[in-house]
Amino acid sequence: MPSTVTEIPAADPALIAAHYAARLSFETDCWDVHHALTTGVVDFVLLDVRGPKLFEATHVPGAINLPHGKMTERKIAEWPEDTLFVVYCAGPHCNGTDRAAFRLARLGRKVKVMIGGMTGWADEGFEIASGA
Repeated sequence: MPSTVTEIPAADPALIAAHYAARLSFETDCWDVHHALTTGVVDFVLLDVRGPKLFEATHVPGAINLPHGKMTERKIAEWPEDTLFVVYCAGPHCNGTDRAAFRLARLGRKVKVMIGGMTGWADEGFEIASGA
């Protein structure tokens, strides 16, 4: 009798690769963002999509505060059209990143979600900034 792990067979490796390639095209994580920021290979714009008060209290160093409700075509036009935006909010209990990603995509922009948000960033023990 198979275990509950093998009761449903694993997918074909090609399907697994396609699934995770697609998933990684939608999201990144705190470690990868931190690595890019600390090595100076920052080829994206990091947006904290929470409100200004939460941003002022804590945020990822180098992030720009742009709440998802303030993402307008005019505001986003400040960046070149090929800019990749990485968005984050409070953490896994918050859908602000989903709203921001949806809004940016509707504006024709490339976007990835930083999974974990501020909760994940703090869990990793990375430096946290404060202030406007």
